[in-house]
Amino acid sequence: MMIRAERGFILIILLSVMAAASVLQDAIDHAQKGSSIRLKAGVYSGAIRIDKPLSIIGIEEGVIIDGEGIGTIVTILSPYVTLKNLTLRNSGSRHDKLDAAVSIENATQCEVSHCVIEDALFGIDVKMSHNILIEYNTISSKNFDLGLRGDGLRLWYSNDNIVRYNKLIKSRDMVVWYSHGNHIEENFATFCRYSLHFMYAGKNYVRNNHYEFNSVGIFFMYSKDTIATGNVIKSSLGATGMGIGLKDVSNFTLQDNTVLYNAQGIYIDRSPFEPDTHNYIRNNKILYNAEALHFHSLSENNIIQNNTIVGNIEDVVNDSRGSKTNNNEFVGNYWDSYEGFDRNGDNIGDTPHKVYQYADKLWLYNPEVKFFYGSPVISLLNFLAKLAPFSEPLFLLSDEKPRLKEGV
Repeated sequence: MMIRAERGFILIILLSVMAAASVLQDAIDHAQKGSSIRLKAGVYSGAIRIDKPLSIIGIEEGVIIDGEGIGTIVTILSPYVTLKNLTLRNSGSRHDKLDAAVSIENATQCEVSHCVIEDALFGIDVKMSHNILIEYNTISSKNFDLGLRGDGLRLWYSNDNIVRYNKLIKSRDMVVWYSHGNHIEENFATFCRYSLHFMYAGKNYVRNNHYEFNSVGIFFMYSKDTIATGNVIKSSLGATGMGIGLKDVSNFTLQDNTVLYNAQGIYIDRSPFEPDTHNYIRNNKILYNAEALHFHSLSENNIIQNNTIVGNIEDVVNDSRGSKTNNNEFVGNYWDSYEGFDRNGDNIGDTPHKVYQYADKLWLYNPEVKFFYGSPVISLLNFLAKLAPFSEPLFLLSDEKPRLKEGV
């Protein structure tokens, strides 16, 4: 191993197969504030701790920092720290210690970019840190059962950060808790649990992310003032796989998203939560889900407008009598189940699109019956219930101006 200082940065050239644990930490400890440590290819031992403004950059492929299965690999406790072009692998496995590839705490203006994180319990853990840039990273967890993996990316009491162009593969969750004003853009996640989970978080912007084969796409809880636009959520796994969930949220905008091939497309639970507020669900494509819109508990004052609702087994589900779906505003949506006409050719149905829930829907209250949903006998019961209902159906909604053409 050779360390050479030139023109304000430190170049470490690894001559042996594995650098001793103290080598990289020694270089950090002796570096001037604001300097750059540039690493040649090789395996460098962690864990390392950075408590001054500093950059650690891999200058060629194959720069690996190995945590040797103990603790967190890189701990950042200073503003203006950059990690770039590194492979970080083999963290510890302790959940109580939040063993991670990268831990950023009480810092600002840091960057983690173009890194590969593998075999790490938690990926990037950001605590009480602001104005952090996290981009172009590929993150995977340890090969544990889904619930025992750590979160691939975690923002905790952290505001005004940018998280973009990252890939989370076989991790657990990406969480944004107690964190506001963050931009979550152009990320990809697959085979995770919650590909994106918000709680007590406001004024976040979620744009153009792509999530597939996760248990849940995007779930918002106890939050407000957030925009989610241009996201694609598809093929959420399992009988309860969910595209987008709203739980006790207010003043949300879901716009121009595509939600398809899920058990539940959009799940709405007691939202909007705050009195005299609305949620706006506009211009989304809700396609080929078992349930397009699922309402739970008291959920009214949502404005559901100009969406395309096609190919779903059920367009609207109300699993409790108190959800008051008819108190939401439905207008201008395209429903492939609409049976009316457009005699004047203005692309608006001559009659409202009305949806009812019939007493035969036993599967709404008994999930085991869902197994038989596509069987001929259930189809026959559904047909007979509409033809000659034996009890008063529950009125769910009326779209006064249903569109007759998609995307118009």
